[in-house]
Amino acid sequence: MTQLQGKTAVVTGGGSGVGLAVAMRMLGAGAQVEIWDRSEELVKEAWSRLGPHGAVSTAAVDVADYGAVRDAAADIETRLGTVDVLVNSAGVTCPPMSIADYDVETWHKVLNVDLSGVFYCCRVLVPGMITRGWGRVINIASMAGKEGNPGETAYSAAKAGVIGLTKALGKEVASSGVLVNAIAPGILETPMRTSTADPDLVKHLMARTPIGRPGQLAELAELVAWIASSASSYTAGFTYDFSGGRATY
Repeated sequence: MTQLQGKTAVVTGGGSGVGLAVAMRMLGAGAQVEIWDRSEELVKEAWSRLGPHGAVSTAAVDVADYGAVRDAAADIETRLGTVDVLVNSAGVTCPPMSIADYDVETWHKVLNVDLSGVFYCCRVLVPGMITRGWGRVINIASMAGKEGNPGETAYSAAKAGVIGLTKALGKEVASSGVLVNAIAPGILETPMRTSTADPDLVKHLMARTPIGRPGQLAELAELVAWIASSASSYTAGFTYDFSGGRATY
């Protein structure tokens, strides 16, 4: 069993989907967990579900706002002390559209949350991990960042950026005891995916998935928890495949 007793984790986008599943799994492994999500409603719902079952706190934080991320980081370190694990799960996408129809506002919205938000959280929390000589960062990327999904230009570009950020930062801090890795999921049953996905694109991607089914959130959360633990001790700057066999490289 993965053990995270004595560790404090921040999970962004923890109000629903991947983030909520990860927060639940980390609580089960004994971690103190703080959920960050820009939706106050989802934050309240998450606390009502998880609060009675473990050491969990919440904060309404928009990861696309560097000032908000900086203030939230200072607050949690004041209240809880160290932050040992950071899971960058917050993300947005949009309905598929051609490049001719892709508006600049949408481009910046997706890049600001999915890529800049990851950088901001790493920027404020990783230095403390380096000082203490131990830490884990897990960035939720996507197979779209490796392959590119047609019609999802901003999302694919942002997730490719997350993979590049993970490689660079992972190498930069590996000797400090802080390990930075990513996960690239394929098709998952999440609120974001089911609300915005092009059914034809999903059908196409599922046809290329040898296991023949979407990944389950509990399965992904188990992988995240293992990477976050001391059991994972010799991998840095790597992007784990979670595509049901879709990845061929």
